[in-house]
Amino acid sequence: MRLALRPSRLFSPPGTYFVTFSTWNRRRLFQVKNYARLFLKTLFHYRREGQYSLHAFVLMPDHVHLLLTPTHDVTIERALQLIKGGYSHALGALIGRKSEVWQRGFTDHRIRDAQDFAHHRNYIHQNPVVGCLVFNASEYRYCSAFPGFKLDPWPPAAKAAVLDNASIGTSGTRALPGS
Repeated sequence: MRLALRPSRLFSPPGTYFVTFSTWNRRRLFQVKNYARLFLKTLFHYRREGQYSLHAFVLMPDHVHLLLTPTHDVTIERALQLIKGGYSHALGALIGRKSEVWQRGFTDHRIRDAQDFAHHRNYIHQNPVVGCLVFNASEYRYCSAFPGFKLDPWPPAAKAAVLDNASIGTSGTRALPGS
């Protein structure tokens, strides 16, 4: 008898997540200012729609790091479908054709506590410095360390969810449904 293999986790529990996803074949897509600005427009569009709270981000030439908390009725998988799919659609409209934009899936880490939150926010902010794009994180226009971005604080509900689900796994790599 053959048993079907099932993913250990189809959908993530509520909480705050550090996520990473890459462009197709690590293409340095975001070196083009219009493409980078379009991504930020997409990211903040879904935040304004109330799909998630956004705590930190960095847009590197070939990958993205986010620190976000999906709203109570949105999974992390759905939030990333909106961001990646919304950007792919908008980019296709901008350049006049469809093309592969993203690698499949994403990597995530569920934030455990305030120290973990601070560690990942600092990692995000220092990424352009470590990548030799700038000397100071606040100089990098496509990072939440750059002055002027309106971000959300880590919500108390997310802190409570971390405590309530302490036994649930905290990180993994997976494909988005339908990808």
